[in-house]
Amino acid sequence: MRISALATSSLAFVLTCIGAAYAAQSSTDRISGPVTHDNLSVYFIHGASKSGPPPLTLGEALAAKTAEVRETGSVNSLEIENLGDNPIFVQAGDVVKGGRQDRTLTVSLLLPPKSGRIPIASFCVEHGRWSARNAEDPTKFSGSTSSVPSKEMKMAMQAPQPSVPSSMDTSVRQQKVWDNVAKAQDRLGVALGGTVRAAASESSLQLALEDQRLATLREAYVAALKGAGEKGNDIVGYVFAVNGQINSGEVYQSNALFRKMWPKLLDASATEAISHRNDAKGTTPPIAMVADFIDTTADRPGTVTPLNFGVSRITRESDSAWSFETASAEGWVHRSYLAK
Repeated sequence: MRISALATSSLAFVLTCIGAAYAAQSSTDRISGPVTHDNLSVYFIHGASKSGPPPLTLGEALAAKTAEVRETGSVNSLEIENLGDNPIFVQAGDVVKGGRQDRTLTVSLLLPPKSGRIPIASFCVEHGRWSARNAEDPTKFSGSTSSVPSKEMKMAMQAPQPSVPSSMDTSVRQQKVWDNVAKAQDRLGVALGGTVRAAASESSLQLALEDQRLATLREAYVAALKGAGEKGNDIVGYVFAVNGQINSGEVYQSNALFRKMWPKLLDASATEAISHRNDAKGTTPPIAMVADFIDTTADRPGTVTPLNFGVSRITRESDSAWSFETASAEGWVHRSYLAK
């Protein structure tokens, strides 16, 4: 029987020694940068790539109709299926549009070909709607072009909540996600000089991210920074800082997978930077500080949460950061880092 990705707290256990796949994270080969536009600075992580073709991204698979994400009637649980012949990488923070409410997926997974239907945990990023929106199909989701553009939202979704009873964990996290969607919309409205809340659904994060004024401003960040992430075939990840403060980072098993994810990641980072354009700006962090951020959780014990198909999430914590690693017996696929 497969272990559901929905069970993200009750199945956790402390990592002691489970083999090389779950060993302490190794340091990266090299960090370069920063490349800066306005208040967003990007650093690139260089390293060896896993050989072989990369998996499809969720966005690619939904567009090609080789994957489906379906409604289940529960806000915090969806159903996902790989219908195709290639594995699919799903990243925590991916936003899926449509259904009865837009959602964000809470775990990173590697779906094998012909996976069958499996549950996946989600949080609503559109408060209030529970029916079809315009001509959308309320039973499933049409695409995934965005990632959540807020470190606080990522923390609410993934970071342990030790002071919250397990019976209330999901509801507390969901409220925090809603609160941070509203805060992100408010900050973007201030930065743009007008609301980004869409008439079709004022609470929808996805529709706010599609605001044309925001898209135009975001294009300037993308034009300045996107090419830097495509220069080297050894770039496997990145870290970004907003207003001089390290925010978060993403690292992948290969340059090929990073390149697939890079446009969505950069859009989200640029959106977050735009939302904080009016905040005080600090000094751009040196590379040594970024290296410390990546390495600070490397030797910490991990808490392992089994997901599906032999894939687990390993959570590590230091005084200054969280890291979340998606791995299987074949090795790690993705590592995400959040500054506290």
